[in-house]
Amino acid sequence: MTSATLFDLQKILQDADIIRDEAEIEALLRGAAAAPPDSQDRWTDLIAPNATTAVRAQLAQAGRAYMDGLGSPFTDGPAPKERLDALRVEMRKQGLDGLVIPRTDEYQGEYIAQKAERVLWLTGFAGSAGTVVVGLDKAAIFIDGRYTLQVLDQVDTSLFTPQHMIEAPATDWIAENFKAGDKIGFDPWLHTQHGAGHLNLAAQRAGASLVRVEPNPVDTVWQDQPAAPLTPVVPQTLEFAGEASEDKRARLGAALAKKSIDAAAITATDSIAWLLNMRGGDVPNCPLPLSFALLHQDGAVDWFIDERKLTPSVRASLGNAVSLRPESDYADALAELGRQGKTVQADPATAPCLIFDRLQQYGARIVEAPDPCLMPKSCKNAVEIEGTRSAHKRDGAALSKFLHWIAETAQKGGLTELEAIDHLRSIREKGENFRGLSFDTIAGAGSNGAVIHYRAGPRTNKAIETGQLLLVDSGAQYLDGTTDVTRTMAIGTPTAEMIHRFTLVLKGHIAIATARFPVGVTGSQLDPLARLPLWQAGLDFDHGTGHGVGSYLNVHEGPQRIAKAHNAVALKPGMILSNEPGYYKAGEYGIRIENLVVVKEVDTPPAGAERALLEFETITLAPIDRRLIDASLLSEDERTWLNAYHARVFAEIAPQLEGAEKAWLESATAPI
Repeated sequence: MTSATLFDLQKILQDADIIRDEAEIEALLRGAAAAPPDSQDRWTDLIAPNATTAVRAQLAQAGRAYMDGLGSPFTDGPAPKERLDALRVEMRKQGLDGLVIPRTDEYQGEYIAQKAERVLWLTGFAGSAGTVVVGLDKAAIFIDGRYTLQVLDQVDTSLFTPQHMIEAPATDWIAENFKAGDKIGFDPWLHTQHGAGHLNLAAQRAGASLVRVEPNPVDTVWQDQPAAPLTPVVPQTLEFAGEASEDKRARLGAALAKKSIDAAAITATDSIAWLLNMRGGDVPNCPLPLSFALLHQDGAVDWFIDERKLTPSVRASLGNAVSLRPESDYADALAELGRQGKTVQADPATAPCLIFDRLQQYGARIVEAPDPCLMPKSCKNAVEIEGTRSAHKRDGAALSKFLHWIAETAQKGGLTELEAIDHLRSIREKGENFRGLSFDTIAGAGSNGAVIHYRAGPRTNKAIETGQLLLVDSGAQYLDGTTDVTRTMAIGTPTAEMIHRFTLVLKGHIAIATARFPVGVTGSQLDPLARLPLWQAGLDFDHGTGHGVGSYLNVHEGPQRIAKAHNAVALKPGMILSNEPGYYKAGEYGIRIENLVVVKEVDTPPAGAERALLEFETITLAPIDRRLIDASLLSEDERTWLNAYHARVFAEIAPQLEGAEKAWLESATAPI
């Protein structure tokens, strides 16, 4: 069937006067099959960019048939023991007593391609964070508190002992379970310089040695490992980017020159996408092309990328100052900089330790410093801010339609979490400039809502029933902005405890929303404001209050954040963050209220102010469930903020609604 499909595809192309050999078609299709589902049909842009709509439809249909025939390399549930056995055979061949396998890729991104899902393939664990350490006679899998139940369902615990990565980290397990003289392997592409340093210390505690391994032993035994994803690169036009790539490159290059740095090694894919004003679709939920880059002090960039992702028009748009090179050449390019005695900047917190190895090996002078794109990317320009405001208005309308639907439908019974997730997407994807979700929607009914990063699936899907709270955390990617919003809804009549806890969370949310603070204040200094109402009741929540958000980029973006953990990065105008305090009662319900905010200068400082002040502008627009608010617990200022916020929601969103939805919104945003 597969070869017949390839023949059909070749015939479709030939009829359209497009000549491609079968091997080229098959390679493109395997790359497309390894991309996220939303991006898989876009392979037609790469093989036939100028084809008619009809030809594209034929290619997409035949291509889908081919991809369906490939099947999935992953199991539903625990992976077979034979995979671990094969890995141990390979480890012995390489003289290894242990191997560290993190769930990450060479770009250190939050979302990874199928090819990099080594933990999933080896164990069956599908969580978004985890590390496996394999010894010759024992193995452990390290997960955080989000996945303590999921790991038991998906992993054979007779093969991999589950460990909590905070309470019993992998470094401690390594120190306790290996002995003097053991060799512990790690892939230098998959660990940052900082991360490799921690592993090395753990190995030393055991008297063992840490050994760099290339190729990765998992890749050697993974016979049906997917190809690298292959999706077209798309320019982010000036209409949405707000600053030309050549201007960004010149500005950052000049900053390098001022510090006598010849080049910066950039490995974070969102940094490269921002710098070049390019987007892609290689990983789920983030519009990123996987690649590496070198930024030179004259503003020129060497871009290391699979050139099949670039259509002729995209190539032409790059200009002469961007040189294209195969991604596989990156390590050699670093070596060449070393041989030339260049000074190269690299980020030890985000770049693979192989970058530092190669630069040091060949004589480069290394400057360890943050990714030069990090701060400029986080401080959105005026065009990006206006774009995200527009995106949030459209997203607010979609969410309001969904909330109305929940209010009408859930009360009747029979609705499940997965049905709610699907319905919300069906509303959002009709919106202008919609390009996908910014993360997998969380819809937690009742006790599932108490699992902070719960993900509904066929095995966990719960009915939404009267008497529950329903927590929905969702977001979307639009060409002009990225959204992330959480609303908690009462299904039926909430209990007095639910109302009390919700109101405390709301008070903390309002405290952040209304905060004014001097220039130089960090998110960790503001974090207690969100927790104080809960603390006073002997309560708290075990996650950060806020994370940075990109502009049609990653929904989780640094370096800014609001959290208990110390963060030395001061909040600056143009930064977008989430404001999302919560409360979670294990086994019963969860509460979270999340809006996105933009840092801005205070327009009219108070009389006598001696320091420049900053504040937040709330950009998320969706009603907060009034049935869960005890107005007697709110101060006059808090009540004023809530009523003003709801008045703004109605003014901005109501013109996008009609009939029953508009009437519901009016009631949902009425003053308290």
